[in-house]
Amino acid sequence: MIELSELSLLDLLPDNLRTDNQVRDAAMALDVKMDELTAKIQRVNLFGRTDWTDEETDELAWQFHVDYYDPTLPLEQRRELVQQSIPLHRRKGTPSAVEDLVTTIFGYGKVEEWWEYGDDPGYFQVVVSNPKATEEQAQQFIQVVESVKRKSAHLRRVVVLDSAKGIHYYGVGTQQVDIITLRQVN
Repeated sequence: MIELSELSLLDLLPDNLRTDNQVRDAAMALDVKMDELTAKIQRVNLFGRTDWTDEETDELAWQFHVDYYDPTLPLEQRRELVQQSIPLHRRKGTPSAVEDLVTTIFGYGKVEEWWEYGDDPGYFQVVVSNPKATEEQAQQFIQVVESVKRKSAHLRRVVVLDSAKGIHYYGVGTQQVDIITLRQVN
């Protein structure tokens, strides 16, 4: 099979036209343009690659109906959202879809259903660990969860795990004592 990138118009010409200088020069000039076009064709397969520009990422997000897409997010997060869009649509309405989307945008996220933490049926909570949580991020978080959760489920609360690094000292000591009892004998 002939690769398009290796194809020359001279190879396609019959022998009688290859000897004509004007036709040969025209074919060689067109080869340059064909090479440029071939390079552009390689970039058409947007979903087969992940090095999208800002514009391409935004276009793909629109094309694949990314449920939660914010053009102000960092480029790497937006690329990941686009890559996950089709698998996420397949699992939309499931706790794993909520977890995946929350993890992509906020770092860590775990969904706990009502029976796992003792709540009323139909409720769930999301456990995250993002110490830089602000009011704006809280509103953003609710939008993210609402975009993929099932409509019959209700977000009860968001639990933010706060962890701090520190040094813990543990010590164990033992003491051995001889007990001497003195009794007075009469």
